[in-house]
Amino acid sequence: MKRRRPRWTLNQRLEALAFVLLLTLVLLFAFIRPMTELERVLAHGELVVATRISTTTYRPGPEGPDGLEYDLATAFADSLGVRLRLVTPERFDEILPMVASGRVDMAAAGITVTRARLSKVRFGPAYHQVTEQVVHRNGEPAPESPEALQQHTLAVIAGSSHVETLQALKQQYPDLQWEELTDITPAELLRQVREGDRALAVADSIELASLRRFYPELRAAMDLSEPHFLAWAFPRHKDQTLVQAAERFFEEYAADGRLAQLLERHYGHMEVLDYPGILTFMNRLRERLPRHEPLFREAAEQFDMDWRLLAAISYQESHWNPNAVSRTGVRGLMMLTLATAGQLGVQDRTDPRESVFGGAEYFTNLHERLPMGIEEPDRTWMALAAYNVGMGHLHDARRITRSQGKDPDRWIDVMEHLPLLSQPNWYRNTRYGYARGWEPVQYVQNIRGFYDILTWFTTPEQGREQISPRDPGPSNPHPPDPLEILPLGL
Repeated sequence: MKRRRPRWTLNQRLEALAFVLLLTLVLLFAFIRPMTELERVLAHGELVVATRISTTTYRPGPEGPDGLEYDLATAFADSLGVRLRLVTPERFDEILPMVASGRVDMAAAGITVTRARLSKVRFGPAYHQVTEQVVHRNGEPAPESPEALQQHTLAVIAGSSHVETLQALKQQYPDLQWEELTDITPAELLRQVREGDRALAVADSIELASLRRFYPELRAAMDLSEPHFLAWAFPRHKDQTLVQAAERFFEEYAADGRLAQLLERHYGHMEVLDYPGILTFMNRLRERLPRHEPLFREAAEQFDMDWRLLAAISYQESHWNPNAVSRTGVRGLMMLTLATAGQLGVQDRTDPRESVFGGAEYFTNLHERLPMGIEEPDRTWMALAAYNVGMGHLHDARRITRSQGKDPDRWIDVMEHLPLLSQPNWYRNTRYGYARGWEPVQYVQNIRGFYDILTWFTTPEQGREQISPRDPGPSNPHPPDPLEILPLGL
């Protein structure tokens, strides 16, 4: 006789089911791999980046954000296919702790790579370098050696690499003194030096170069360090997948010339204007600009361009003197030639209104005639070059640029080859012949500097930083690229 198997009670069945579920969960957790940092960013669809407001990093403004770090971080987020979310703590010394604790994915804030910081965060590839400098006001006594610094009190931003540099120097110069300031930006610190509120401050070389356009009285008394590299900071306790993605991004960004182009856009024109030139511009800004500003604004609105760019062109041309006349016979606020004035219907080149509206129309026409492949801000820079040297010579330079394996749609490459138009072995093989090709390069870089200063002094305080020009021309169809029509023949 067969023995019956005992039937399970309801409790036994429930316990068995719970055991099977628990075993399944244990096995799932044992074999499922946790998400990497890169996968987490991609899953969230957001890259959270700590930064700081500065002329060299990130600048919010009425026409949109700008700045080298902002542009780089935006490009990195775009390469990942996620949106960028910026976090701007009130104090610079809060940035690296935010990174170290994992509260942000990374920091892009013009951060110097130092030995002390390497123990707290992981750095990505270096993309630029700076030198720490002691800054003073022109005309004031300035120390010429680290030993002489012991007679002064330096002002530095708390948490900056400058503090580490001073701490190292103090071992050799024990009487060295400094004050660490919180809740202050580099621009505000250097403004205090310019106003005489502080005698000496420590700043990075690119910060000083950027702000000297607005505060020309500032000077570097000495270099406080050897050049240091700038890099993005990542948490050390996380895996390296996001850092590795940044490394791939910078490798590709540098290989195709975009990194050099971006550095030129933000820093390439900073050192063009000298001290007397900036002072003269400041004087003209106070004395002459108010008389013509309403006219610049009216013309710029009609032709859909930034009035400050139009004013910068006019200053480069005439120093805002309506009666200006050059040795070649061009005259007026916008220095129109007789032929150009005739094409534009300008009857009196010395009439401010006719000159400004004619110049705005002429620039807009040049901007529209450029090939569609040229993007901003290169499009504006090349239209300015054409305003100075003529569209034909610009296209000659673009054809030479292409023949040398460079990009004819990028200003950084074209400006390198424009000076060749003055050399016989180059201009003899061009369509339009000889030109003083170095002049449009200086012309464009000067206008970029004047534009930055105008923007600084005409932007509300909360956004008082350099702003990139908007597309100065209407979005009309463009003609084909002349490079595809006319062979170079070199």
